[in-house]
Amino acid sequence: MKIKILESAKDDLKEGFHFYEFQERDIGKYFLDALSIDIESLSLFAGIHSIHFGKYYRLLSKRFPFAVYYRIEENEVRIYAVIDCRRDPAWIRRRLQ
Repeated sequence: MKIKILESAKDDLKEGFHFYEFQERDIGKYFLDALSIDIESLSLFAGIHSIHFGKYYRLLSKRFPFAVYYRIEENEVRIYAVIDCRRDPAWIRRRLQ
């Protein structure tokens, strides 16, 4: 299945990269590599994850405390957000509505 990362999710990935890169050099690259592997897994496993906020599937990252929120539309996985799970749940809900 084809995967499309929307601009909002790309911005989230950039923000995560900068956060981890600020912590220690090259951790940001490791973050992007790990999330890319998680996202690529959706080509095989899209649709098996739990549904949140009534319309988004949520894939939890294997290596970082991040969740990938996606939908399956027109035979394509569309990634809407990549959010740090440590954020306030109310903030996450508002972001995804």
